[in-house]
Amino acid sequence: MQDFSKTPEISEEEINQEVNRILRSVTSDLDRKTILTSVMGIIDLTTLEGSDTDQKVVDMCRKGMGIEELSLGLPNVAAVCVYPTLVGTACKALEGSRLRVAAVAGAFPAGQSPIHIKVEEVKYTVGEGADEIDMVISRGKFLEGEYNLVFDEIAAIKEACGDAHLKVILETGELQTPTLIRRASDIAIAAGADFIKTSTGKIQPAATEVSMLIMLQAISDHYRETGKMVGIKPAGGISDNDKAIHYYTLTSEVLGNDWLSKDLFRIGASRLVDAVIEEVKSMK
Repeated sequence: MQDFSKTPEISEEEINQEVNRILRSVTSDLDRKTILTSVMGIIDLTTLEGSDTDQKVVDMCRKGMGIEELSLGLPNVAAVCVYPTLVGTACKALEGSRLRVAAVAGAFPAGQSPIHIKVEEVKYTVGEGADEIDMVISRGKFLEGEYNLVFDEIAAIKEACGDAHLKVILETGELQTPTLIRRASDIAIAAGADFIKTSTGKIQPAATEVSMLIMLQAISDHYRETGKMVGIKPAGGISDNDKAIHYYTLTSEVLGNDWLSKDLFRIGASRLVDAVIEEVKSMK
């Protein structure tokens, strides 16, 4: 087993400086409409509330697969993301479309359940038709230094996913330091994550440019060492077009254009779709 305790220290000041350098160096050259068009096509349109109903999910699915009909040159979103009990509703509503169904599973959002319960929930969710599983790591165990336990849980859930893709949520706002964000990224990637994801959206801070850059660097290093491409998903409070463009820009600069597709890059959001539509409308 890899010794994950030996993650090199990451300076918070230096990682902030690098984020600012990247964004300053490229933002002025961006074609906003082109980037916003790409952003729309990588959104996981999400509802994760205790009050979610079948009708709310159906309406969200219709919204996600109706964007092309607006005649704005925008694609439909990549996927919808729901709770396990609403996966069947989403699958039925999206039948015949190219949108994928993602679901949070494995004791979302706290991760505070025994592993056998997490695994059974994932198996149930895949059985309902989910194409993608978004799981959370056990942050309490991680912060106690139980790195191998966290690795083993991710690996067990990856196996339970079968053919479904696995997105591993780090909940970076609870990980305290840049070094620990990098360590959690390395563990998730080593355990078989298809994507690593910043946040549940249930705590603050959620996604940040700093946490995103640290995760991108972990993916880049892994790709350089192994040739395996791992995806990235910022999520949590992303309702602003400028913020979405920041994440897109960081991904492009660190990983390159090969990552700028829904197979390797997603943005989890509930309100971003409306913001993109409104800005693109204003450009006509």
